[in-house]
Amino acid sequence: MHLQACTNFNDSGACVTQCPLPFVYNPTTFQLEYNPRAKYTYGAFCVKKCPHNFVVDHSSCVRACPSNKMEVEENRIKMCSSCTDICPKACDGIGTASLQTAQTVDSSNIDQFVNCTKINGNLVFLITGIKGDVYHNIEALDPEKLNVFRTVREITGYLNIQSWPDNMTDLSVFSNLATIGGRSLYSGISLLVLKQHGITSLQLQSLREISAGNVHIAENSQLCYYSTVNWTRLFRAENQKVLIRNNQSPQKCSKDRMVCNPLCSDAGCWGPGPDQCLACRFFSRGRTCVKNCNLYEGDIREYANGSVCVECDAQCEQADDDSLTCNGPGPEHCVKCIHFKDGPNCVEKCPDGLQGANSFIFKYAEDNNECHPCHSNCTQGCIGPRLQDCIGWMDRTPLIAAGVIGGLFLVVIMGLSVAVSVRRKNIKKKRALRRFLETELVEPLTPSGTAPNQAQLRILKETELKRVKILGSGAFGTVYKGIWVPEGETVKIPVAIKILSEATGPKANVEFMDEALIMASMEHPHLVRLLGVCLSPTIQLVTQLMPHGCLLDYVHEHKDNIGSQLLLNWCVQIAKVRMEEVAFFQVFYLLYR
Repeated sequence: MHLQACTNFNDSGACVTQCPLPFVYNPTTFQLEYNPRAKYTYGAFCVKKCPHNFVVDHSSCVRACPSNKMEVEENRIKMCSSCTDICPKACDGIGTASLQTAQTVDSSNIDQFVNCTKINGNLVFLITGIKGDVYHNIEALDPEKLNVFRTVREITGYLNIQSWPDNMTDLSVFSNLATIGGRSLYSGISLLVLKQHGITSLQLQSLREISAGNVHIAENSQLCYYSTVNWTRLFRAENQKVLIRNNQSPQKCSKDRMVCNPLCSDAGCWGPGPDQCLACRFFSRGRTCVKNCNLYEGDIREYANGSVCVECDAQCEQADDDSLTCNGPGPEHCVKCIHFKDGPNCVEKCPDGLQGANSFIFKYAEDNNECHPCHSNCTQGCIGPRLQDCIGWMDRTPLIAAGVIGGLFLVVIMGLSVAVSVRRKNIKKKRALRRFLETELVEPLTPSGTAPNQAQLRILKETELKRVKILGSGAFGTVYKGIWVPEGETVKIPVAIKILSEATGPKANVEFMDEALIMASMEHPHLVRLLGVCLSPTIQLVTQLMPHGCLLDYVHEHKDNIGSQLLLNWCVQIAKVRMEEVAFFQVFYLLYR
């Protein structure tokens, strides 16, 4: 069996960065839609279904829901659902389970009701709980402790109030109580408020249902507002009754202005203020009645859903003039977006890596704050519609610049290296040429008593010379442009090779060598230096090569551009040179022809 270890998650043998999400972005509808290929994260694996003893939290299998979520069952799947307010918590009531022996709420058991949303059983308030019980060594109840009941939404049994703190004038600690179940009754009663002379109003503004049992409110000398409540609207059975007697008279309440707020409807109220109405005359905002919704003014703008004022979505931009901010629920009903607009929806930011049906969705914002799709090849977002606007593409720009600069630097280094190499080669060639011309030539012996002849002459082999082309010919021979490669060396020296036309023999060679030594000893700026001779079947004189060619050819080529003054100047120069040459040759007793 082959096991594969993945860095993130294993999806049926394939390594993935995340499991297929329950919802994917639909670029057509601009909405998140259910993904039929969704899988849940279970450890390092993607599974189609969580184990039966686990619950689903968003896209993961967990052992228990976090504190801000509650466990619910949807389509036979146990899931964690966010709590709208406080997460449900069921607690035992008086006379039930852990409080089986308790007779009243008191200082010894009230802490068991912290964060309870549902009471399985009854709530009973007697004088021994409120004032304390000396016989059972129970202290008086701190009135502030009663605030633990503000989280209670349902009592499955009955609510029995026969004692209440003197400084509390209402039952507002039960302001969130919505249902009294009446599964167990106190002498047929599910709501009892008896002989509480300090209570002026009930303030049970969330109460919407008394499922069973009767209502008994009596002997509360300061209690008002009770007569305005349409109790039958709360009942669920026809045999339910209400008994109200010996409370403050409605006339006295009206005289003391303890009446319902004008914003309340004729259904009545639980106490003073617009938040105590059973129903609103105009509009409602949460549990408070208002005359108008904040359609055109107010810090928080709204729209009217029937008679209910609902806040506009947080992504709607508040209108400055007398116009609507939104005309319905959700970000798709904003008149104008506060941040960005993706299709019909206002969003906090454009989709950046949302999982679509087949790929991840990336969008960018135009100048008008509308979201538009990135190029299909973008994998990390973009700033525009082109491929060059992809964020990944932008990140490669410094690398490309660095590569170009590095390449140019290498080219410069290579160019300098080649230049240095060529220069060194030229220097080496010049040094070799100077060595062969000055130090390695043959020095003839002078047995006479005259001063030694310092002429230097080299005898060359025919294999050291290579003729390239004819430069000219005359009565005494032919001149070639050639290359001299000294034996055992790599240097190539451009030379002029003159091949004499006269036949040679042993005696002639000796005479020629004597004359060649004399010629090699002569050094003058206007004489071409003799470098060596080759005694092949035809004598070859090797001299310096004049790279600019013959003066006569130059005159013929540029005859149209040479004026008389320039020719006259040249003639004078040539005459002077000839006179110097004649004087020079006389020193060596040579005949110049």
